[in-house]
Amino acid sequence: MNEIIRPKQVPGLYVHVPFCARKCKYCSFYSEPIAGFDSCALVDASVAEMDRYSRIGEIKTAYIGGGSPSCLGSGELEKLVLSIVEKWPCPEEFTIEFNPSQVGGHDLEKLLSLGVSRISIGGQSFVESELEVLGRDHSAGTIENAVKAAKEAGFGNISVDLIFGIPGSSIESFECSLRRAIGLGVEHISAYSLSYEKGTFLQNALEAGEVRAVDEQVERRMYERAIEILKDAGFGQYEISNFAKPGFECCHNHIYWANGDYIGIGPSATSYIGGVRSTNIGDIGKYISLIAENKSASVSSERVSTVERACQSAVLNLRRRRGIIIEEFKKSTGFAPLELFADAIETHVKSGLLEVNSYAIFLRTEALFISDSVLCDFAAI
Repeated sequence: MNEIIRPKQVPGLYVHVPFCARKCKYCSFYSEPIAGFDSCALVDASVAEMDRYSRIGEIKTAYIGGGSPSCLGSGELEKLVLSIVEKWPCPEEFTIEFNPSQVGGHDLEKLLSLGVSRISIGGQSFVESELEVLGRDHSAGTIENAVKAAKEAGFGNISVDLIFGIPGSSIESFECSLRRAIGLGVEHISAYSLSYEKGTFLQNALEAGEVRAVDEQVERRMYERAIEILKDAGFGQYEISNFAKPGFECCHNHIYWANGDYIGIGPSATSYIGGVRSTNIGDIGKYISLIAENKSASVSSERVSTVERACQSAVLNLRRRRGIIIEEFKKSTGFAPLELFADAIETHVKSGLLEVNSYAIFLRTEALFISDSVLCDFAAI
């Protein structure tokens, strides 16, 4: 068995469960229909992989996501949760992603009692025709019922995901989804632009001319309306795609954006520990077999250089509205960002997309929709 790095503390734990109820039209190929696999064997393998990190004394956050973990049977999901909290009691935040149509198949009160503190519901849209385009198996009413069930179970930290730029959608239809999500009284809303993943039904349909991508300017206005409407409703934008009421920012995601350490468990999961980035095999069957043979499931591993780490940190930090905090960056990477990224900073300050003060370097609001055009210049030196 390959030796596992065992630091005394890793801030985040991410468990990847690459299942969905059926092949979705926009999901990446890493999410497979649960019917084709032994989900119990996957849970057992994930628990066994976690055992290899048993010397870690503490984690700050836990997150079960990727695909739809709620596709697991109630007992399987509870076993996964229980295994985590037995090894690392009382994480500050423990999130599980749920497909709206699968919330009713789980004992939410029990999950809450075990230590799960946050639920993220993949609503995507409240417009039936848009859900059909995405190939989702739920309705707007299902999303509302899922949130209601989570509240009745006692959850006080609920997030809903929305997607904009869906073929056939409009600014008005996206505003409708935003207002309905807000009306549910949730604490967190994520708003993502639709991405066309290689090999998916939607990407193939786009290439064949069967669907038409939303005009870029319309999509930009959708994003701008999300910022405006959510701000008026009391949601602060703390990252390019994420909005939260005061005190409800996602702690787990903050670890990623700070380029902090985290353990990844499961097929295709990536870990980042002590400057080493490793990725598990994506094939579910092979992953289960490797773990059963007491072997490492990692198929790639690299030590990130100090300069690469600084560049990665800059790109991730800039996704946050607070941006790169100059002194924090110096302390964590050993580099002065104003010197290391002098050319990129000068270019984008002149273009009006970036702002710098004595405390931080951050994207201006005008840059958020086209952030990749700025971030790419911080990705390498």
